[in-house]
Amino acid sequence: MFGLSELKQTRFYQEAFQEGVEQGKVQGIEQGIEQGKVQGIEQGKLRAVPAMLAAGLTVEQVAQALDLSVEQVRQAAQ
Repeated sequence: MFGLSELKQTRFYQEAFQEGVEQGKVQGIEQGIEQGKVQGIEQGKLRAVPAMLAAGLTVEQVAQALDLSVEQVRQAAQ
């Protein structure tokens, strides 16, 4: 009967392990890209806040237009 250390030395285990590592890397990259997109969109919205307020919109109007909370708009305005 194989022990864990012997199993880890088999080609089947090593190939399966490597395949798992590669899949993990791909999933990590995909998640990182998606997270970066979300953060970029959020930052773009926050950068627009001062200009919209300067144009005469209220905090509530800006929050609604940008789909942000009133608190997020207030923080971005500071």
